[in-house]
Amino acid sequence: MRTSSSATIPAIIVAIVAAAPAYAAHESKPSLKHILDGIQRRYQDTQSFSASFKEELNAVGAAKRERSGTVYFMKPGKMRWNFESPDTETIVSDGTTIYNYDPDLDQVVETPLKQALASSNTAAFILGVGKLERDFNATLGPATEGAQELTLLPKAGGSQIELTVDATNYDIKGLTLKDQLGNTTAISFSDINRNTPFDTSMFAFKVPQGADIVTAPSRSQ
Repeated sequence: MRTSSSATIPAIIVAIVAAAPAYAAHESKPSLKHILDGIQRRYQDTQSFSASFKEELNAVGAAKRERSGTVYFMKPGKMRWNFESPDTETIVSDGTTIYNYDPDLDQVVETPLKQALASSNTAAFILGVGKLERDFNATLGPATEGAQELTLLPKAGGSQIELTVDATNYDIKGLTLKDQLGNTTAISFSDINRNTPFDTSMFAFKVPQGADIVTAPSRSQ
């Protein structure tokens, strides 16, 4: 049986991180601090973001799932993920509530955005109230042709994040979220556009007629 992917919302939120600014070709290999500072500055300068994406879900004891679609993001706190193939699904945040609609289950899972912030340092960073160096322990991974790997571990505990950034302009080409149970969510991006104006109506979610509405449990439950 297919299950809702609402548990992957932290991965969805972190995936909105855009990129660090480009560095001149004559500069030496940037330090870890240089990269983290660049990502922080770039995100603060990004007011909107859209991209095509591919997602691979590997859950322990389940078959691998691959999906693709388009993501839109606009500050403050608005986003829309349209999963188009092979399983349709929609995740929308209107700045107050995250709605996760699975048409196969005919179910909408509602999560207060403040709850997502409280449960994820990554979400706090994306929404402009977090700091990479303050909230994460970061290490540089191997540098391959045209790319640099980076690992982030939340200081307060949580899933490990592995980033792959373009070595030329520091665009994030992909990320992998690994939780303590061994489940992984990997997302890659293409056709990235930043600071393009969007119609704000795309971030307003209307519950489909007849769909079940489920409120995500709080962390205290």
